[in-house]
Amino acid sequence: MRKIVIITLAVLFAVATGVMVWANVSVSRWSQERCYSNVEDIPAHRVAILLGTTKYTRYDTENPYFKHRVAAAAELYHSGKAKKILVSGDNSRHSYNEPADMRSALLALGVPKSDIVLDYAGFRTYDSMVRAQQVFGQDSLIVISQHWHNERALYIAKNIGMEAVGFDAADVSGQPITLKLRIREWLARTKMALDLLFHRKPHFLGDPITI
Repeated sequence: MRKIVIITLAVLFAVATGVMVWANVSVSRWSQERCYSNVEDIPAHRVAILLGTTKYTRYDTENPYFKHRVAAAAELYHSGKAKKILVSGDNSRHSYNEPADMRSALLALGVPKSDIVLDYAGFRTYDSMVRAQQVFGQDSLIVISQHWHNERALYIAKNIGMEAVGFDAADVSGQPITLKLRIREWLARTKMALDLLFHRKPHFLGDPITI
């Protein structure tokens, strides 16, 4: 009995490892030529989606990922490469509102309120991309986040029938992704593969919203 359990666990571990490696290699390979860091090079789209993150770190300091994503979105808008910014983030509780925080930051950078649309139910990247298509009616857009995050979002877009390119916000202090964040991203890509495989729905959909 013990031998059977050990063999079963070994097989499950091998399968899980295989899925993780496949998901990460596939995402990076497919997305590598669809991400842009220079605003002059990226194709123009009517709508860009800004993926949410918390404004502050656990130490109550400004989150540089937040700052860089908002700056990238403002640059994209002011360059004329996007006419509307769909801000998608987590507002699962009254005291936490990523979309509203990002809108305030965009307003401070000169993006008009009339060109900012908020998605309060972007609890995770998968939800943000599916809702962009099914709720906000977008089949073609620009995704704004850090490069490693854009890769995953673009792969989701591909698999749900959306045309998308990524505009890479600066990473923290220009440094590459940290080991902790890299591990987290690998796990997130594995979860993404399962979401796509089983055609999971976002936490919320709702009535269509016109941008």
